[in-house]
Amino acid sequence: MYLNFSPEIEKRQVFLYKRLMRILAIETSCDDTGIAILEAKGDKTPVFKVLSNVVSSQQIHQNYGGVFPMMAKREHQCNLIPVLEQALKQAKLLKIKSLTKPTAVDFARPLITVQKVLEKENTLFEDIKKFLEKYEKPNIDAIAVTHGPGLEPCLWVGVNFAKALSYFWDIPVIPVNHIEGHILVNFLPKVNENPKSEIRNPKQIPNSKFQIPNSRPFPAISLVVSGGHTQLILMKGIGKYKIIGETRDDAAGECFDKCAKILGLGYPGGPIISKIALEKLRSRTSQFLPRPMINSKDYDFSFSGLKTAVLYKVRDSKLTPEFIQQMCVEVQQAIIDVLIKKTINAVKNYKAKTIILGGGVSANDELRKRFTLELEARSLKLELLVPPKELSTDNGLMIAVAAYFNRTKKKRWQSLKANANLRISK
Repeated sequence: MYLNFSPEIEKRQVFLYKRLMRILAIETSCDDTGIAILEAKGDKTPVFKVLSNVVSSQQIHQNYGGVFPMMAKREHQCNLIPVLEQALKQAKLLKIKSLTKPTAVDFARPLITVQKVLEKENTLFEDIKKFLEKYEKPNIDAIAVTHGPGLEPCLWVGVNFAKALSYFWDIPVIPVNHIEGHILVNFLPKVNENPKSEIRNPKQIPNSKFQIPNSRPFPAISLVVSGGHTQLILMKGIGKYKIIGETRDDAAGECFDKCAKILGLGYPGGPIISKIALEKLRSRTSQFLPRPMINSKDYDFSFSGLKTAVLYKVRDSKLTPEFIQQMCVEVQQAIIDVLIKKTINAVKNYKAKTIILGGGVSANDELRKRFTLELEARSLKLELLVPPKELSTDNGLMIAVAAYFNRTKKKRWQSLKANANLRISK
């Protein structure tokens, strides 16, 4: 019963896109544990209803100035069941089992396989055992999970969790590319002022409709910028991607974090530098930091040289509040200058009709403002899609949206694997 999907379920899944589809999505690629439940229906112009979107962020890494993969893995193990319970509760899909079912024997048999799937996540197995014993199988059509790219130990926790649920509940699983999630969440309009529910302060999210920004938004250039990735992606349609440029060393978000550490600031560095820089932006200082590769003819990036320049500048200067402010302004402007120029160059070369931003760095206020001003100054008549700040960082909702557009790629749980170096294009 548990090893394979029944023929009836297999047949039903093939034609699932013709009716309402309910997806439970799991995101654990770095240090955010996210689970969302999404209802969707339709093909070319789907209608989405967000039932829940819960995220638990790991604060422990702030004490260490960065994310430690094995520590993040342990935190995911502790967070997944509470986040799942909250997501199902918000979606009104959490139902306690009746006392008459299942029998002890019927319940124990499938748990043997669940334990084997989670043999490297002992803490998670103990939690999921109690959860599965207590609650009914929810009315879900598919389980989506980020299988890459990301931190491998973190990815495997989410993947194995999805495999265990898929097996026990006899529900197919959809593997999702993390980068594609950051891109496609832009097509989900802002549903309210806080579309991401913290597990400590859950909020219900109203209905939302999917809308393509104009009749022909492609080709598009997508800039995905985060702590682990900086990529320019040519998008000829949903599912049609080509990486045309990426960082050769540090990602933009990583550069923010490392520069903040050099300046004696906290983690994550991006929001801190942005906040300090905001106080000084009105009186711009002269440029004194490099803009690496800003004039290169390709679309690649390099931010390690900027980090080194900051290190030397700090070594030769007195770390006063005024100096720190100036450095924050310059670090932010240097990174933004490079990101914008490379993106605009790609837009012109590929005759793009849309710019799509994604990733944690896309939450930066100055980056958003500068992109808008740059397009106006150049009289470039194209769409600029920027996600709500709450959906710029990692979350399960972006994985659910991407999963719906990959609904024909459902897999059996046995074949699912994590791939830390997964590419969005070959």
